[in-house]
Amino acid sequence: MVDWVGLSVPFAYLGVLVGSLATFSSLYRKRKAAKSSSLEPWFGPHTSRDIYLSLLHLEPEPGQEKSPNIPDGVLKAALLQRAREDIKRILEVRNAKQALSNLLQRGSVGDDLWQRHQRAEKEIEAELRDVVEEANALQPNWGQTIFQSANEMHHNAILRDKLASVQAKGKKDREWWDQEKATIQSNFMRELGEDEKENSKPAAASPADKIGSDEDTVLVESGGPAASGTSKAAGKKRKGKK
Repeated sequence: MVDWVGLSVPFAYLGVLVGSLATFSSLYRKRKAAKSSSLEPWFGPHTSRDIYLSLLHLEPEPGQEKSPNIPDGVLKAALLQRAREDIKRILEVRNAKQALSNLLQRGSVGDDLWQRHQRAEKEIEAELRDVVEEANALQPNWGQTIFQSANEMHHNAILRDKLASVQAKGKKDREWWDQEKATIQSNFMRELGEDEKENSKPAAASPADKIGSDEDTVLVESGGPAASGTSKAAGKKRKGKK
């Protein structure tokens, strides 16, 4: 005779164990999902996507039954801008992944940051699929080349930004050089004027010249014995003639 009571105990134990594990797993997944959803997103709002969706699902104006028809060219341009923003986000996530992984292995960052990065990757993958579907809906097989065009637009924008920064720096350098040149010219002209003033002043007589001129003056004014003898001889000659 089979002892059902004895067999039921192990089965009951297995049932309780499986049920506990399932409950724990369910609670853990819910808790992890709630924690992941409460984390701050890696990227900010996707403005280009919001603009495209607003144009695609434009509501009719008050008093009209149908919504206005948006030209395909406008929708394509908006979708290209959306794809360009996606390219920027892809590059940012790829560049940050290796560095973030190394920091996580060293324990320099917490697991929350890694979870944010993983969620950003999943969001980008879903975004890329959505963009490809929208591109194929607007134009057949456009989804195969839309990201190539968006990548070219992104690199052209980077080049334009670099060129604009170089031009702005060149303008500042030019203004600085003009100001520096004007300062140098003004200093040079001031020094030149001072040199001309110094050259225009009469040269001061040396002490030896002053002594020589004073002696000559004394000799001329006093006359001396030679001068008196000469004057007496001249008087005698005048008397003889008379």
